[in-house]
Amino acid sequence: METKLAILGFAGSLRVCSYNKPLLHTATDLLREDTTVEIFYLDGIPPFNRDLEMDMPATVKEFKSKIREADAILIATPEYSRSASGVIKNVIDFASRALGDNPFNDKPIAIMSAATGMFG
Repeated sequence: METKLAILGFAGSLRVCSYNKPLLHTATDLLREDTTVEIFYLDGIPPFNRDLEMDMPATVKEFKSKIREADAILIATPEYSRSASGVIKNVIDFASRALGDNPFNDKPIAIMSAATGMFG
């Protein structure tokens, strides 16, 4: 049986009409047949709060579990103020905590962006 490369994708925008959510879906349509993509929606992840580090919200636990299960990560994020979105920073902060429990370790990550401006 052939093993498929499992990619976890997520968009760094919470907007309903985000350009990056369709970009992520389009990218998944272009992948090889031996690749699967699961898209995780970040809407339910609260702002990072270190007080929650030892008892993470259920959505963060689920997100971290999905990262661990994936072979690679695909992020589609808008550019805000010459950087990645605050949504992306927030989920990376949450998922990479607590110390020694970072599911991103040794994961290949690709980042792409779509926007109407020049920095997208």
